[in-house]
Amino acid sequence: MCIMGNDYQWSYELDNLERLGKMSSPTKSELPKVPTPLKNELAQFDSTKMKHAETLEKNQLPSKDDVQQEKVHNSILHGVEGFERSKLKSTETQEKTVLPNADDVAQERVQQNFLNGVKNFKRNSLKQTSTDEKIILPTPDDVVQEKIHQNIVSGVEAFDKTALHHTETKEKAILPSPEIIEQEKGHQKLVQGIENFDTSNLKHAETLEKNPLPTKEAIAMEKSAA
Repeated sequence: MCIMGNDYQWSYELDNLERLGKMSSPTKSELPKVPTPLKNELAQFDSTKMKHAETLEKNQLPSKDDVQQEKVHNSILHGVEGFERSKLKSTETQEKTVLPNADDVAQERVQQNFLNGVKNFKRNSLKQTSTDEKIILPTPDDVVQEKIHQNIVSGVEAFDKTALHHTETKEKAILPSPEIIEQEKGHQKLVQGIENFDTSNLKHAETLEKNPLPTKEAIAMEKSAA
């Protein structure tokens, strides 16, 4: 297979060389031109200004979890590959037919009776009827409400805006009361006191945990309750 692959590669390269040989080489005018500023910059570039750099190849080692997962995966693969089918036992599939209960039978009968009634329905037994359309007139209250609504709509539509007077809106700035000012000052002093608090003035303290023992009366009550 490797020899055939190499022969195929050599034949492919020869075909490419023949195609390139048949193609005409481009003329000098057809070659791409390098811009003059870039050409001058490349010509004046000083390679001595470049700094030596070393390439560090980092091989990241797998973590413990990765190793553990790989072990589990390999153990599963080995278990599947090395599984002996001869250890399997022959089994027979038993099909069980579940019979419907009384409720299911009753529901099925109701549905069948309904379907049969729809299929066997005789339209000749229907009687012809005529539809009477009744026009309900509005009551006196409905007439009064409609008149009021019409008057409001007419008044809004026919309103004369020239009868309006020009007015100016005065904005009043409500100043805080003395009580509110005092509360604000107290709040500011409290905030400044917390922000400027010097923790170096605090003294070291030790917390003592005390476990009080039960008294004689408590012990006696505990014994009597038991």
